[in-house]
Amino acid sequence: MRSNTQRIARSALAAAIIAAFAAGCSSDNLPKVAEAHAAPVASLAQPAGQRSLPDFTALVEAAGPSVVNISVTRTENIAGNMPDLSGIPEDSPMFEFFKRFGMPNPGPEDRGGPEAPSRGVGSGFIVSDDGYVLTNAHVVDGADTVTVKLTDRREFTAKVIGVDKRTDIALVKIDAKNLPALRVGDPSKVKVGEWVAAIGSPFGFENSVTSGIVSAKGRSLPDESYVPFLQTDVAVNPGNSGGPLFNLNGEVIGINSQIYSRTGGYMGVSFAIPIDLAMNVADQLKTHGKVARGQLGVRIQPISGELVQSFGLKDAKGALIAAVEADSAAAKAGLRAGDVIVEYDGKRVEDFSALPPLVGATKPGSTASVVYLRNGKEQKTTVAVGEAPSDKVAQANAAGGKGEAKKMSSLGLSVSELDARERNALGIEGGVKVERAQGPAAKSGIRAGDVIVGVNGARITGTDDLGKTLEQSPKGAPLALLVKRGDSTLFIPVAPNQG
Repeated sequence: MRSNTQRIARSALAAAIIAAFAAGCSSDNLPKVAEAHAAPVASLAQPAGQRSLPDFTALVEAAGPSVVNISVTRTENIAGNMPDLSGIPEDSPMFEFFKRFGMPNPGPEDRGGPEAPSRGVGSGFIVSDDGYVLTNAHVVDGADTVTVKLTDRREFTAKVIGVDKRTDIALVKIDAKNLPALRVGDPSKVKVGEWVAAIGSPFGFENSVTSGIVSAKGRSLPDESYVPFLQTDVAVNPGNSGGPLFNLNGEVIGINSQIYSRTGGYMGVSFAIPIDLAMNVADQLKTHGKVARGQLGVRIQPISGELVQSFGLKDAKGALIAAVEADSAAAKAGLRAGDVIVEYDGKRVEDFSALPPLVGATKPGSTASVVYLRNGKEQKTTVAVGEAPSDKVAQANAAGGKGEAKKMSSLGLSVSELDARERNALGIEGGVKVERAQGPAAKSGIRAGDVIVGVNGARITGTDDLGKTLEQSPKGAPLALLVKRGDSTLFIPVAPNQG
């Protein structure tokens, strides 16, 4: 129950706006929007004398003027946020309550108004001396007005150049010159355990400084597959989002974006978007007004210990392909379900979460080399990278199965054939539908309605094919069942009964 209460909380906006409104690049390709005009600052926070803790005073003095406060206003529908009370009888105590206190009793026809402004705050930082400012997308998205305040108390009405919700990056512009731009660091050189500092506007308290260490790198968060987050224990609260994260040399290495919390406030875990990714996005927003991302057309999953054994792998490194979309870049390159991608465009893929940022950072239309494992043997191919669509179309769910169910006793499964209509709806040529799951299958998470399309990387055409595959498999050896569930496809390891 405790784990279910945890949630990812956006940390940018103050509590009021939270209540009111709710893929990567290489470090050697730093953006045009941030090409310097910022004087080098070296070793700004080195430990003094024999003290074990760093002194951040020089860092704050040098970098502080480049951090800005961002305030936004949005127009919200007041009636739209209220419940529909049109069904309350006029003789009820509740109706009398609304009437006595002058409160509206909106019906469906009234839910388009009235409207009222709502305000929120966030942070940002200057990336070029001619007025470009980076912040989080959720700080400025949908805002009617965006105001940027500098540390010298000057205020500017900003223009939103572009917003990329997938990476939570936004680029805004103010009409000013000769501004102090921050120096951009290299997140790939950041080490877990090193000291970092954040400057921002928590709860609207401008230019507040907090510090801590890097807790982890390359974190993958739910619905954030394009961002390999830097995890820190730096105190980050509502209003901090969009502000910079610094290394000890006074270089910005990330943008504070999210916190992990049960309460909505800081609880010791915060996340920052690596600056190289953010600057690549900002450069595309400035040049094209949108972000183009590469796409292979595969669905991937992590490799568990059971799957290592099922596929005969040496370790759990890499990204396991669970499905390949028809006519996709991956399909044309010969990749298929069960392959394990261990290297992409010369970069090792240690974990499945490392692949989406690498692919997303690839320019659509370009080629990339892919090293993968198939049946335990390393192979290589070249992929002509496609372009990711703005919206993903979900595949249809399976319709109700027909035909006689067959039992697969070693797995505890009862399965049936798919008819042509079901196969067309799912976009598959074969497979069997799970009518009932017990024993080993149920313990592994297989459930009724799942569609089994493969075993250990081999395709399953029907119930007879599944039965034959199980008979030919080594007795008691774990099997990797490729399961289609709704619009998801994943491998599930199952250890058969040995009897």
